[in-house]
Amino acid sequence: MPITPTEKIWMDGEFVDWAEAKVHVLTHTMHYGSGVFEGIRAYKTGNGVAIFRLRDHIERLFASAKVLMIDVPFTLEEILDATRQVVKVNGLHDGCYLRPLVYLGYGEMGLNPLPCPVNVSIAAWPWASYLGDEGVANGVRVKVSSWQRHDPNAVPTAAKSTGMYLNSSLAKVEALKAGYDEAILLAPDGHVSECTGENLFIVRNGTLVTPPSSEAGALDGITQRSVETIATDLGYRLEHEAMIRTDLYLADEAFLTGTAAEVVPICSVDDREVGNGRPGPITKEIQSTFFATVRGEVDQYKDWLDHVE
Repeated sequence: MPITPTEKIWMDGEFVDWAEAKVHVLTHTMHYGSGVFEGIRAYKTGNGVAIFRLRDHIERLFASAKVLMIDVPFTLEEILDATRQVVKVNGLHDGCYLRPLVYLGYGEMGLNPLPCPVNVSIAAWPWASYLGDEGVANGVRVKVSSWQRHDPNAVPTAAKSTGMYLNSSLAKVEALKAGYDEAILLAPDGHVSECTGENLFIVRNGTLVTPPSSEAGALDGITQRSVETIATDLGYRLEHEAMIRTDLYLADEAFLTGTAAEVVPICSVDDREVGNGRPGPITKEIQSTFFATVRGEVDQYKDWLDHVE
């Protein structure tokens, strides 16, 4: 989706003009993919703009950096404050998408990343739902990709690392060129892992089922965790269970979750309708509760919102 530029991007402690937020062509992460990032959303609420689960996202950013042995040159609190300031400085009162990035900069080349300088940037811009309003309302068509999800012993799938998303891009392009909206990747053992940038749920006999993230090679999703809490609070049973592709075909309902995508129903998998091919009642209830939550309309989840002063 195209980006609408805002005024300023935070880079290593300073705000720079959007057009001047540049790096050298020999920036290490550009060549080897050894960086970590987050996707975060801020929403308009009745009490001003609020960032959804900001601390959880920045804690995951630091955890990803630890896995890759990258020492972030700022404290967690400094990055939290900088993220809030990016929203404030750019006047994004109606909400936005935020992209903190920790990357290895210019000055060293080669496969040893340890001597590289570490840089941090935070950008923000208005961004509609990743899979489109039509997908949010009526569901998306997905296919099981021919590309396999990473083996956790080949690369650390628990880290949200830049280079590992080549795997997701290959699957996404394959799906789009075949006429689908999104792809589902299988783990090396053949079990369902995740979508290209989202976690996955099915509904079976009134129970929500999602793959166990660490075993399936999927990222531990913050939107996923939020939906798990919402679902159990609504009285639904939740199970973490290994799934194969026929579990998707035979599900009563299915949906995906992610910061960029939010909560999106799945209407078909590999041209098999999920349920009756329309968003199911449990999916719609969870989706509507999630959107009410991020707008600050659900009191029990207001601690998930970090209001920008």
